[in-house]
Amino acid sequence: MRFSDLSLTAQTAYAELAEQTHVVELDAALSGFPGAFHKRTIKGREYWYFGYRDFNGKGRMAYVGPDSGRVRDLVERFATLKSQKPLLPMAGAAISLGCEVVASKHFRIIKRLSEYGFFRAGGLLVGTHAFIAMGNLLGVRWGEGQRTQDVDFAHAGRNVSVALPADLKLNVHDALTSLEMGLLPIRQFDGGAGAQYRNPSDPELRLDFVTAQHRKAGVPVVLPDLGLVLEPLKFMEFSLQGSTQGCVLAREGACMVNLPDPARYAVHKLIIYGERPVRERTKASKDLLQAACLASFYLSRGPVEHFNGAWRDALSRGRGWQVRARQGKAAVLSLAPELADNGLWDEG
Repeated sequence: MRFSDLSLTAQTAYAELAEQTHVVELDAALSGFPGAFHKRTIKGREYWYFGYRDFNGKGRMAYVGPDSGRVRDLVERFATLKSQKPLLPMAGAAISLGCEVVASKHFRIIKRLSEYGFFRAGGLLVGTHAFIAMGNLLGVRWGEGQRTQDVDFAHAGRNVSVALPADLKLNVHDALTSLEMGLLPIRQFDGGAGAQYRNPSDPELRLDFVTAQHRKAGVPVVLPDLGLVLEPLKFMEFSLQGSTQGCVLAREGACMVNLPDPARYAVHKLIIYGERPVRERTKASKDLLQAACLASFYLSRGPVEHFNGAWRDALSRGRGWQVRARQGKAAVLSLAPELADNGLWDEG
């Protein structure tokens, strides 16, 4: 079985969690930066400051006022609110009912990038973590294709209008190093930071930042306002179009992310299947498994036309796209013959 339905209770729990997560994160984004109060003694008098990191990852200290009962009450209320984790019980309930989780160490990375505004700046979560999140979003639990050691992110690069205040910049590199998880950027031959992060002592911590390939094939795309370098990949633009939102769950809570449209994600996996070199046969097999799971979902739960629309879009983009898409289709049908001649693959 490619997937199983989550119970109605689990689906409801996920929907309520996603809505509450969106509210909490929006409130956090509007109310200011996470941080902590600090008391300093200056010339014999005590003063309170609020320390935080801005979106560039730089430490800042905001003056609050001289020590007083009013300020101490403010500090106490802040500590109480900060210790509360309103999403944790709801996330725990959704997980206990069957919703899928991501590994804790991976969730920390996704959550930190969310806190730094990466997804508000147009970033997408792609790869297997996105596939897991899609299952919860669609109300199902995948039967296969969910194991991964990578955390993959995508951004449409210069093709996306970033909806941020004019004076706001965020730094993805600082966001990652602030986690103190040993993540190091892999350097390019010219000495600049690349689009990949690794932890030399932990193979399960690997990040890739990708975008659509433009005219200069293989040339990294640099986004100074995001402190980010992106690896351009062929056909990536297909998954970057028509994105949606979903909730990533872990034992530690939840956060909202941008996700590829599930049907486009599935068709994209078929297109890139043949592009994988021999050394990446495991990833190629996972591409087929994930595409098969999503195609099976649309076949049995619908709407089939949504999948077929993505399929026709791929075929309309030229001979190179057609050859790769049909190669991927043949491979997935050899893996999942039940997907043949059942309403899928309509070319209009």
